[in-house]
Formats: sequence, C-alpha cells, structure tokens
Amino acid sequence: MERLSNGFAHNWATNNHFSEQNLLKQEFLLTLFVPSRHNFLLGRKDEPIATMRQLVLTAPGQFLSRDVDPPSCPSDCALVRINSIGVCGSDFHAFAGRHPAYVYPRVIGHELAGTVIHAEDNEFSIQIGDRCAIEPYVNCGECSTCRMGRPNCCERLEVLGVHRDGGMQEILAVPYRLLHRSATLSPDELALVETLGIGSHAVARSGAHEGEATLVIGAGPIGLGTALFARAAGCRVTVVEPNQYRREFAQKQGFDVATSTEELSADIVFDATGNAKVMAESLHHVAPGGRLVFVGLTSNPVILDDSFFHKREITLLASRNSAHQFPRILRMMENGEISVKEWITDRLTISDVASEFAELPARPRLIKAIVSLGSNAMEGKK
Repeated sequence: MERLSNGFAHNWATNNHFSEQNLLKQEFLLTLFVPSRHNFLLGRKDEPIATMRQLVLTAPGQFLSRDVDPPSCPSDCALVRINSIGVCGSDFHAFAGRHPAYVYPRVIGHELAGTVIHAEDNEFSIQIGDRCAIEPYVNCGECSTCRMGRPNCCERLEVLGVHRDGGMQEILAVPYRLLHRSATLSPDELALVETLGIGSHAVARSGAHEGEATLVIGAGPIGLGTALFARAAGCRVTVVEPNQYRREFAQKQGFDVATSTEELSADIVFDATGNAKVMAESLHHVAPGGRLVFVGLTSNPVILDDSFFHKREITLLASRNSAHQFPRILRMMENGEISVKEWITDRLTISDVASEFAELPARPRLIKAIVSLGSNAMEGKK
C-alpha cells in the first residue's frame, strides 16, 4: 500500500483538469490509502481503500487493536474521520465490567469530534471538510416517545459506543442529522459538547430560573457541566466535592464550593455522583417544594426517605443523556459564554489506550482525558 502525497495529488489533479479548489473539497482522498496510483479515481464511491485502525473492548479489561475495512456509507450518512474522543465515566465502567448497557465486544467512544471526508447532497448541508461534534444518540423517530419530542427516551435508542460501535476507530459512518458543525471550535472542544449536553439537559429538566439556590453534588465533568448551565440560567450555584483537587478546580471556574452537603439546602439539587448512597442522601438537602435531579445513574437501588419526600413535597426528576441541546451549546461555546479548554488534563493517542486506560481513573488530577487520532494526535503531543 502507498500513501498519496499532496504533491502527487496536486499534479494528478492538474493533469486531469481538476481545480485545486475541487481537490480541497476532496480532502479525504489525500489522507486515505489506495492500492496504486493507477486505479485511483477521484470521487468514485467504489474507490479501493486500505484498512483502518480500530480499538475493540473485547471483554472487561481487554482491548484489542486491529486493522479492519473502512465502513460502508449508507445514503443517510456521511463518512467522518474521527479527530478527538472524550473519555467518559461510562467508558471506565464498561472497561471494569460494571455498566449494565454494554455488550462485548464493543468499540467504545461516544464523546466524538471528527471531520467529514465523504458526503452526498443532503438536507442538512453537511459538506466535505466540515468539522463536527457528533451527537451519539441514534433514535428511531417512530415510537411514541420520539413523536412527543423526547428522542433521548426513544424506546429503541442506541448510543454510539454503548449499544453500537463508537469512535475508537479512524473512520465512522454517521447520520447527517447527528452532525453539528463549527468553523471555529477545535476538535477537542467539539468532543466535549456531548458531555456538556448532559448538564444542559439536566438544567432544562429542572426548570431552573434566575435567583434559585442550587447545589451540584459531584465536580466531575458532568457536575461541572451542570454547574455551568445552572449558572447560565441565573442560579446561585454551590458545587459540593470532597476531592480537594476537583473542589479547587471548580472554585477556579468561579463556583462557590463546599466539602460536604452538611447543613446545606437548595431549591434545586443536582446529584452527579452516580453513587446510590449519596443519591439517597441528596434528598435531605432539597428545600421544601424544591426539586431533586438525578443526573448520574447507578445500577444499584436508591432508597429514599418517603416521609421526608412527602413532607417537603419534593419533585424528583431523572435526566437521561440530552435532547435538542447541541445547537445551543455550540452557539454558547462559539460566543465565548462557556469554555472547557481547561478541563482537558490528560491526553492519549489511540495507540496508548490499551496500556494506559486502566490507570487513568486513578490519576489524581484527572478532569477529562482526550484520545486524539490522526493529525490531532500530533498536535496534542506538541
């Protein structure tokens, strides 16, 4: 196999009457492998392409790196070269065998950013070269929940990297409707839009409005994102986090912080811990008539004090994934209203994952790890 050089591509295009502008629109063809120059046909759907790297979680604690054929491209999809992958807590749970939704083998990775390398005409105006955040929630669009405008609760929902193969591979076929482009945000920022969507959706579920006292319990990325959007809604936000580094990190982001919930109460309490015991205790910090939102989830039973629950007439809400949040988050990031650049504390290449993934959660200063692919991996190493 041989790599097509930019110089050869330019000469080839010139000799064959292709403009350089057209060549740039076909950027993806410059970075894929072809068997020989003689059978390379610009723009051909049946263009022979060599294998791509894919990382598979074959069983708890076991990654397999392999070369596979690039995916086919259904008519409702674009081909996307993956640039950045955010590592989520659910990925750690899948690696440990503690997440009930995962079935092995699975290509994990659902916090994704990539560049479109193939696109036909489509109603979403997605074009080759577009840099996009990828919404990983593949809903059916037909069930009663989808029809009521709540696709995150689709009866047949499949999440990329959870129920179907995700982004730990070089190329992914993605439905056009799940691609959200930005001309200004970096791949790393785009990969964190999904994380931010969890917090944004939770705040929307709560009905938060200006002046309400709010507790966010847990200062991981989900808790931080929830705090960001609660503040954007005009709430008075306190972040509760026992871990000193994470608590200080939240404080540097401009939030009031506390070590514990002792003697604290609020109109809205967001629990972002996913710890059944803490979730149950969170109820006791909701003010009379207030709301408790479970943002994190657990497979363990959560036992609530019913007497206290009724006495204060508390509203309990679950928040699942996100719905309709990506466009708003992109606008806020592009306008500088929110920033997540400081969240990225650790970076790996796809070649590092198998050897470093197990110890990632124990890193004392971890907020968010990013797996970088291709040219973005080279940028991250600089």
